[in-house]
Amino acid sequence: MKRLLLTLTATVALALLGGCEQHDSLARIESRGELIVVSRFSPTTYYQDKSGPTGFEYALAGLLAQELELELTIKPAFSLDGVFEHLQRQEADFAAAGLTLTEKRQATYPHSKGYYRLKPQVVYVAGTYKPRKVEDLVGMSIVVLAGSSHAQTLSALRQEGYPDLQWREISEVDSMELLELVNAGEAELAIIDSNEFDVQQSLYPRLKVAFDLGQEQDMVWYLPPTTDNERLLQRIDQFIARLQSDGTLEKMREEYFGHSQGVSRIGSHTFTRNMHKSLPPYRKLIKQVAAEYQLDWHLLAAIAYQESHWDPQAASPTGVRGMMMLTLPTAREMGVKDRLDPAQSLRGGARYLKNIKRRLPNDIYEPDRTWMALAAYNIGMGHLEDARVITERHGGDPHLWQDVMTHLPLLQKSKHYQNTRHGYARGKEAATYVQNIRHYYSILEWQDIQQNKVLPPLRAQDYLPAALSNLSLRAL
Repeated sequence: MKRLLLTLTATVALALLGGCEQHDSLARIESRGELIVVSRFSPTTYYQDKSGPTGFEYALAGLLAQELELELTIKPAFSLDGVFEHLQRQEADFAAAGLTLTEKRQATYPHSKGYYRLKPQVVYVAGTYKPRKVEDLVGMSIVVLAGSSHAQTLSALRQEGYPDLQWREISEVDSMELLELVNAGEAELAIIDSNEFDVQQSLYPRLKVAFDLGQEQDMVWYLPPTTDNERLLQRIDQFIARLQSDGTLEKMREEYFGHSQGVSRIGSHTFTRNMHKSLPPYRKLIKQVAAEYQLDWHLLAAIAYQESHWDPQAASPTGVRGMMMLTLPTAREMGVKDRLDPAQSLRGGARYLKNIKRRLPNDIYEPDRTWMALAAYNIGMGHLEDARVITERHGGDPHLWQDVMTHLPLLQKSKHYQNTRHGYARGKEAATYVQNIRHYYSILEWQDIQQNKVLPPLRAQDYLPAALSNLSLRAL
């Protein structure tokens, strides 16, 4: 009898333990061997490029999956409401979709600690009426994403003393659709988050920020509301805290968003115009040369624009000429006989860049390797090495572009360049040169992604009325 009681006790204990593991989301994820994350298509969250899935949120979730030794699976949502529907149906372990923390959301969904701060911004067309405060929004046509925190903010403002405030909610997942509407004159204002506007403004240089609609908000990951998420949430918060303390989050933000800083609105407008007017005649050639040298054609096109605005006849007072603005010695070294021939110039520039990348130390990894090679393309290998030495002297990491970029301007100060091997160089110009190319590169890449992006699945209401109309016409 005693042995029977012990057996029954052990069985009950195992059953209880198994039951706990079934409800504990982290245990279920680990037994499954897969981390399922819902995100949304956006340049700041998740998208597909030439090499596969990418984006800030995708990369961040990927680091967590790597830490947990799990496979990462992304479930794309095509609306903000769709993101939370995935959580409600327990079809994802959490949502990493550039979502801000709001009272309404946190009342329903467990959430991580904040890992980014952003501001809701009112965007308008430069040259038109500029609202400066909430009262000015009354009577204006405003668009926001359906289910967004901005829609919740406007609802609260309407109840708090602005009953005539009106807006239109757009059932999309990407704030680019809002910017399109404002840019096309189909709405006067859009409300989007500051990080998304920073990244996408380059495509819409006519648009500007009127004012910030409220205080900064935390960006968080949300978890399903009906499961035991305590252990998973603890691991996520520990993960975020560590990435904040060791600088990984800041480096990731620079990698994915750093290119959006430094280019003027006029410069962006000029680039966008040239992208549609000057690039098309040379697009095929640029793609061909890039393929020959195993380069990303968007990068080669961005370099050519920074050098000459895609003008094969370009020339400078210092003697550099052609689409890639090669010096005569460089052209000779690269086997270029006619610098004004666009094919020869592109091949010479591509070959020169590849040579520089090969000469960089082996412990400089991508994407920093490309950005440093571009800096050397602009000011020379020797000056880049001097900047890396100065970076190390000041406690920075000479293998990271962000640190080297910060110290490049010191090559213009005698206190610093007199102690270098190659002396004075226009370091600030080189830093700007690289950041401009990164900016143009991102515009070209995102333009391609937008043209080829995955469309949401059709719903019955999208096509059934038309089908019924056709049937009616046939009956007549």
